[in-house]
Amino acid sequence: MGAELATLVGELSPYVTAAVGAYGATVLARAQEEAADATVGWGRRMLQQIFGVRPDEDDVPETVIELAQAPDDPDLQAALRVQIRRLMAADEELAARLRAMVAEARAETAGTVTVTASGDHSAGFNH
Repeated sequence: MGAELATLVGELSPYVTAAVGAYGATVLARAQEEAADATVGWGRRMLQQIFGVRPDEDDVPETVIELAQAPDDPDLQAALRVQIRRLMAADEELAARLRAMVAEARAETAGTVTVTASGDHSAGFNH
């Protein structure tokens, strides 16, 4: 199941990263503003599913706050992925809900998610 969760986290990562980049630490607030971009909206809903709705920024997980401050930082993106994978490993129902959300998001946003890979071992390139 570990490899399956890692794959699922990789699939939801573009959504949650886009949401944190767009909303910052307020991404977990209940406000129902419509996101201009469907990817951001899905990411926000996924993060709220993972961490719950958090009306107070002081209650937002540190990994989300740090990523909000530097959304393009690949190390912070990885830290959030690890935290999400651990939460899903501990909660099969959460993993199932997120799996369904990713499938729905893919269908709705087909062709709109852009993933940028960098580094020596990204996108299957090995030296």
